[in-house]
Amino acid sequence: MNQANLTRRDFIQMCGLGAVGLGLGGVLAGCGGSGSDSSSSSSGSSYTLVKKGSLTMISNFYFPPFVSMDDKTGDFEGFDVDVYKDICKRLGLKARILPSVQFDTIVPTIKQGGKADVSIGAITITDDRKKEIDFSTPYLDSNQSIVVKKGATATTADQLNAKGMQIAVQSGTTGESWAQENLPKATTVPLDDVIQALTGVQSGLYNACVADLPVTSYEIKQAYSDLQIPEGGEIATGEQYGIVVSKKNPNLTKAIDKALKAMKKDGTMKKLEIKWFGQEV
Repeated sequence: MNQANLTRRDFIQMCGLGAVGLGLGGVLAGCGGSGSDSSSSSSGSSYTLVKKGSLTMISNFYFPPFVSMDDKTGDFEGFDVDVYKDICKRLGLKARILPSVQFDTIVPTIKQGGKADVSIGAITITDDRKKEIDFSTPYLDSNQSIVVKKGATATTADQLNAKGMQIAVQSGTTGESWAQENLPKATTVPLDDVIQALTGVQSGLYNACVADLPVTSYEIKQAYSDLQIPEGGEIATGEQYGIVVSKKNPNLTKAIDKALKAMKKDGTMKKLEIKWFGQEV
């Protein structure tokens, strides 16, 4: 999966210094010993937490405006970060965010347990993922998109589905799955994050990028004015985002669902959507 206050160009440059960024994030998020601790939801149902009194979260923090890191302060921020922090308050738990991880390691990490309780960061609910972990109720709808450089001659799926075409995606995402399925003649290039993919298209290294529409739309406005979502580039995949929780922690999923329902009912979710997207989504 930011950022009214982020300097996008600086953020892009920071991507090349991922190790430094992760170090800052780790310091900022705070550390603590692992080990299971039992806690209670507001309904009285017990659930397990990695660290007592805290809801430990992991994500890939190169997916603005949902999750990212301020390169000046090291603070994690974004729409999903705000959603997570609000859930923490409603559950009476402290926010504990771990350093950024690769997107395709999130589901295995939550499934294995012992490191993090949840993951949030524009993670699409899919049947394959549901076999491994649980999802909260959906909290936001999304679609995919094709991004090309302005002036590019190949802009449609048919034109990009050709030998020699390089399609950048973030590894492990539904964007990667869509590209592999719908652009089989092209070469799908899996990368660590969407910022690398967009920058690669900008530099001419790749012919196009396939990624979540809310993210690409935001980034084009903020930092990639020489890129565009061409006519027909919005792909109606009908995706929904959910919060990832271990199947072994069903009462935590129930508590999160209750918090999300309350956020929608009292207008909190609407306020966060306006804050990060400029409108209700």
